[in-house]
Amino acid sequence: MPTWTEYIFYRKTGRYPSPGDVVEVAPDLVGFHDLTGYHVLEVLEHMGKVEVFDNEKVVVAFDHLSPPPNQRAAEIMVYIRRHVKSLGLPHFFDVGGGILHQIILERYAMPGQVIFTADSHGNTAGAVGAFAHGMGATDIAAALKLGKTWLVVPAPFRVDVRGEFPLGVMGKDVALHLLGQFGAEGFNGYSVEVFVERPKVFPMDDRATVANMSTEMGADALMFIPDAVTAEYLKTARGVDYTPPSLEPGYYADKYTVELGRLEPLVAAPHSVDNVKTVSEVEGVEVDQVFIGSCTNGRLSDIATAARILKGRRVKTRCIAIPASYEVFKTAMKLGYIDVLTEAGCVVTYGTCGPCLGGHFGVAGPGEVHLTTSNRNFKGRVGHPEAKIYLANPAVAAATAAEGRIADPRPYLKH
Repeated sequence: MPTWTEYIFYRKTGRYPSPGDVVEVAPDLVGFHDLTGYHVLEVLEHMGKVEVFDNEKVVVAFDHLSPPPNQRAAEIMVYIRRHVKSLGLPHFFDVGGGILHQIILERYAMPGQVIFTADSHGNTAGAVGAFAHGMGATDIAAALKLGKTWLVVPAPFRVDVRGEFPLGVMGKDVALHLLGQFGAEGFNGYSVEVFVERPKVFPMDDRATVANMSTEMGADALMFIPDAVTAEYLKTARGVDYTPPSLEPGYYADKYTVELGRLEPLVAAPHSVDNVKTVSEVEGVEVDQVFIGSCTNGRLSDIATAARILKGRRVKTRCIAIPASYEVFKTAMKLGYIDVLTEAGCVVTYGTCGPCLGGHFGVAGPGEVHLTTSNRNFKGRVGHPEAKIYLANPAVAAATAAEGRIADPRPYLKH
C-alpha cells in the first residue's frame, strides 16, 4: 500500500513515483504575503504579463509588516493591492485579516491537497494532511503563471505519536523534541507522516504547531494523517463533511515514535532551534520581553492557555500577545481571554507577524533576552543580533511573563 505522500503524488501525476524522482505537479492552492508578494509580482512583471492560472486558487494576506510600520512597507502594500484588484483575486486579506498560514488552515486547506506558498512556514497546512511546501518568489511566480511546477519526490518518514500530553506540555514541545532528537535540517529530503494513536488527545492547534516547525527540521513537508480530529475540525470550522481514508502501512525510509507521556516543557536556547533544554535547565533566566503568538502559536488554545495562567496576575516583564487571525482574536475576545491578557498588562493586537521576524510591534534591543512562542531563535531574528532569543510553548511563555524570568508553567496549571 502507498504512503500518504505517495498517495498525494499519485493523485497529481497518475503514477506512484519513487523518492528522488522529479515530477510536475499542479497546485491546489498558492499563497503569498506582503513581504514576499512584492517579489513574486515583480518576477511576473519581468515574465511579460502579470497573470495567474486560476484566481480561485490564490490566497494573498498582509501579515509580516502589517499594519505597515514604515513608508516602504506601505508602498509595497499599495503595489500589491493594485495587482490584486487588476487580477480580480477574491481571496485577499488586507491589514487585520490574519497571518497567511493561519488563514489557509482556517479557510482553505484540505487533506491530500498540494499547497505552495512564498513563505517557508506554509507547511502549517500539513496539520490537516495537505502536502504544503514553501518556495522562493521565482518558483511561486512560475507556479502562478503556469499552474504547475516541479518537485523532487521526498522520501517518506513515519512518526508515531503515543500516549497523551502531560500537564504543561503542548504541540510546541513535540516539535522541539523532534528538533532535539534529529537536529535542525534533520529531515531534509523527507516528507514526515505523523500517525496519532489516540487522535482526540492531539488537537488541531497542536498539530498546526508541529507542522509549522517542520521547516526548522528541514522537512519537505510534515503531514498529520487525516483522522477523526481532522474530520471534526473541517466540519466545525468550515461545515465540510470529510471521511478519513483507511490506510494500510506503506514502506517508510525510517520511523520514530514520540511517547507524549515522557515529555516535559522544553525550551530552545540561543542561538539555534535544536539547542533544546528542559524548562528546569533554563529556569530563572531573567527575561526582558515575552511574545505569545505568531503562525506557530497564535491559535485559540494558545491564547486560552496564556489567559489561564495570567488570570488575576500582572506581568513582570513586557508581554506582547498576538492572536494569529481576526477570527482567533474575535473568538478569544468573546471568551474573555483578551480582557484577561490586557488586565494582566499584556499589549494585545491581532493578525500580524510583528516581532516574530523583528519587523515591528516588539523588536529586540541590544543585550535583551526575549522568550517567544514563534519558530526561530537565530541571531538577529527578532531584532538586534546581540539579543538572546528563547523558544517555548505558550504555557512557559505566560508563566515567564508572570515571573519576569523563565518559569515552569506546571505549578500554575495545577490549580
